[in-house]
Amino acid sequence: MADWQVGPRADDVLLCVSELTTDAVLHGVPPGRGFRLRLALHPDGVLRTEVHDSGPGELRYGDMSPESEHGRGLLLVTLVADKWGVEERGPGKIVWCEFGARG
Repeated sequence: MADWQVGPRADDVLLCVSELTTDAVLHGVPPGRGFRLRLALHPDGVLRTEVHDSGPGELRYGDMSPESEHGRGLLLVTLVADKWGVEERGPGKIVWCEFGARG
């Protein structure tokens, strides 16, 4: 990311990568399968992260109570990424988020 001059968005990108890959490991990877992380810088300066896994395409927010130690990953992604979404993949899904990298 340093070579791409992501600069002030680097912490946001790292947070989202951490949350999405953790979700993939905990919920989207059946036994014997793995996941894939992809980062791409588009010519317009948008940095896109993708996490590919083999789990079902359903995403949901977890328990949002103050006492809960889990369930805030997608909320954090929603708050810090410029855009995010889910695409179907056979088998599984791709959860992605994007950042205006040079800003």
